[in-house]
Amino acid sequence: MSVAEKIKSIASEARRASFAMARLSSVAKNELLLAMAQALVDNAGTIIEENRKDLEAGEKKGLSSAMLDRLMLDAARVEGMAAAVREVAALPDPVGEVTKMWKRPNDLMVGKMRIPLGVIGIIYESRPNVTSDAAALCLKSGNAVVLRGGSEAFHSNMAVASVLSAELEKKGIPAAALSIVPFVEREGVTEMLKQEEFIDVIIPRGGESLIRFVVENSKIPVIKHYKGVCHIFVDASADFEMARKIIVNAKTQRPGVCNALETLLIHKDVAETFVPFIYETLAAMKVELRGDATFRQFAPEAKKAKEEDWYAEYLDLILAARVVDDMDAAIDHINRYGSLHTESIITGNYANAQQFVRQVNSGVVMVNASTRFSDGNQLGLGAEIGISTTKLHSFGPMGLEDLTTTKFIVYGEGQVRP
Repeated sequence: MSVAEKIKSIASEARRASFAMARLSSVAKNELLLAMAQALVDNAGTIIEENRKDLEAGEKKGLSSAMLDRLMLDAARVEGMAAAVREVAALPDPVGEVTKMWKRPNDLMVGKMRIPLGVIGIIYESRPNVTSDAAALCLKSGNAVVLRGGSEAFHSNMAVASVLSAELEKKGIPAAALSIVPFVEREGVTEMLKQEEFIDVIIPRGGESLIRFVVENSKIPVIKHYKGVCHIFVDASADFEMARKIIVNAKTQRPGVCNALETLLIHKDVAETFVPFIYETLAAMKVELRGDATFRQFAPEAKKAKEEDWYAEYLDLILAARVVDDMDAAIDHINRYGSLHTESIITGNYANAQQFVRQVNSGVVMVNASTRFSDGNQLGLGAEIGISTTKLHSFGPMGLEDLTTTKFIVYGEGQVRP
């Protein structure tokens, strides 16, 4: 069987399995996830043994120590994966929820009910815990899922998926509800992106190059997230100490993640005092600042920012900084250079806070808080499948609800249309 034929078979079987998943009760889905969590713990030795193969191959390929650390599984990390699956089991089931209901003049009752999306395709890199996280979220929301992990974690992903699929069969649920592409050829991704007859949506998780490849080649709708160019605007009424704490956290706690701060905007009325204050703080923490002319007027040691710096997702201890004339100028900058990920304003003015929240249309907009809170778990979703910078059909961190859609339901008493 060719790669194309194999992928089509996997996708079509997942479609049939999705019908069985959609019929499962909340109790049945929770029991399944709890059994899967226990199976991960019980089979930790096998999973770690397979993971070792990936680590050895990664060392031979010259993967960085940071990449190898992301790839590595030990008993504690497998237990962490199991704990994450249990957390998903404990979340409210969105399927079947009636989100609104209204009465028409002819006494028809019209409403909207949450239903699964159907089959979700997930293409991801590096971390093998994504295999169990994605499976748990997709299955809890009543979907089937087709997974395609990166070649660097192939053995780990196959081992985790095998353990989880075995629990589906024990519960009498088609194993194809959780499918994983069993080969690493790039053709597998390309063929997966052609299966619009069977797969309802594709969610890529990884670097910008992967996501752009998926978007450019997919016949299936893609929920994408190219990069996180996150901004903080320090308003004229900002408390400097609050701003310092938030900026330090947003930039330095974990600079290599998508919700880290990348561009700092400062109101001109406070630039003379705030710029030297924040420059001294960040420089002491080894952050390289790249500023515009006005910023460098008050912090001459800063490097000169270039046009490409305003678009940059550094994922490093580098920060672009600009002094702006007012709120409108800050919003204009975000609209021009932002990636629709996360923006925050530091302000003591309620009206300014509300203007920022209304007029900045990124996936997450914050007031007096670090951009690092732009995370499903931190926002109370319990877990997330990823962060979407696509406004259709989901925007921002995606939890269980975002793996469903809604259908109209109508209750009548014999009404006919005149």
